[in-house]
Amino acid sequence: MLLNITTTHQPATDLGYLLHKHPDKCQSFPMTFGQAHVFYPESNTQKCTATLLLDVNPVDLVRGKSNSQGEGKLSQYVNDRPYVSSSFMSVAIAKVFRTALSGRCKDMPELVGTAIPLSVNLPVLPCRGGISFLKELFEPLGYEVTGKAIPLDSTFTAWEDSVYIDATLSNTLPLQNLLSHIYVLIPVLDDDKHYWVGDEEIDKLLRHGEGWLNEHPIKEQITKRYLKRRWSLARKALEQLSEEDTQDIEVEDTVRDEEEAAIEKPISLNQQRLEVVAETIKQSQAKRVIDLGCGEGKLIKYLLKSKSIEQITGVDVSYRTLEIAKKRLKLDDLPFHQKDKIQLIKGSLIYRDKRFNNYDAATLIEVIEHLDLNRLAALERVVFEFAKPKLVIVTTPNIEYNVQFKSLPHGKLRHRDHRFEWTRKEFQDWANNVCENFNYQVAFQDIGDEDSEVGTPTQMATFTLSI
Repeated sequence: MLLNITTTHQPATDLGYLLHKHPDKCQSFPMTFGQAHVFYPESNTQKCTATLLLDVNPVDLVRGKSNSQGEGKLSQYVNDRPYVSSSFMSVAIAKVFRTALSGRCKDMPELVGTAIPLSVNLPVLPCRGGISFLKELFEPLGYEVTGKAIPLDSTFTAWEDSVYIDATLSNTLPLQNLLSHIYVLIPVLDDDKHYWVGDEEIDKLLRHGEGWLNEHPIKEQITKRYLKRRWSLARKALEQLSEEDTQDIEVEDTVRDEEEAAIEKPISLNQQRLEVVAETIKQSQAKRVIDLGCGEGKLIKYLLKSKSIEQITGVDVSYRTLEIAKKRLKLDDLPFHQKDKIQLIKGSLIYRDKRFNNYDAATLIEVIEHLDLNRLAALERVVFEFAKPKLVIVTTPNIEYNVQFKSLPHGKLRHRDHRFEWTRKEFQDWANNVCENFNYQVAFQDIGDEDSEVGTPTQMATFTLSI
């Protein structure tokens, strides 16, 4: 069975550093079920491909094992396991690419968290659920998925296709993330594992699913399949995922409600932001608006005043925050004509979600600075490439203005949940780059009282889709 990982990152040979495998060498690793080999069929500064070849010996799979369950001995030696990507491949990834999977690279540590263009090809991938299920698993993670079903026998077309797919998955993300995704999801696609599944598998799932599994639209199905449909284990895993979600929400709520509001309250900055954004949407004549990272629904409350808007959708990663939004908007008490045009949905902004499609306008109000920089590329693709609304409004703090906040210590961001804050030039450079990559035009606007040296406290970019 084969796994091919390709990058066009420049220089592409950096892939060898990340995988801790030299492109000029062919290396072999003993496995309990055969041999694993790593080699590079293509390696230059423009393009580099690393191949993991797994040579499974069917005899080694059953040697020393009793036949107490009464299985036919022929099926032990004649099966698809030596030829398809399965849990054997996941085990090989964990052993052969151990350092890359754990996010370590001693020679180029700065590259570990860098999003680079990567493509994975699995020539024979068992997919019990078909190509549609393959897309359900990987498209929410930002992948472009292409797959071709493999016929059972090209000579006998009446037999139709097999459960095997020649699959290619492409994305721009850190290599560690890609390896974590395929480590978990290959056995999920196969809906089987070659070894006993116990409590230790929960730890593996949570460890390798950290940062993405909890926000995946079909995390329950992934969890059940990964744990070989052992319901007691799946229940434990989902409970732990739920606990992690609740902890994250409490921290996020505290930070947003207390720290940012306390710093910006003296100049009523939040109110000014919302009024400017709402007026911009009104002037655009947008009828369907999605507020990405809606929080407690403050912008939605402003948008409700506009009779021309027919649909308002609020998206947040937190169930608890959405419940607060529901209460503050008093959805249960609103007149039918207003209540009917609002929906609140749980979703992540770094994973592709078809529910984000078909909106005239999207807003990201004080959202991007809460993301790690290496995840910003994923958000860009989700919003500007996949959802592709006609209008996108982004606001973010202007770090230059921070010196005007007397309560903010020198050198500190506005609160500890911010991963970064940009200068005006940095924000404009990012926005212009988005336009180049995704066919948008951008206009910039200042929000708040202006200082002649450091500008205004909030900067806003209005992106318009080029026709």
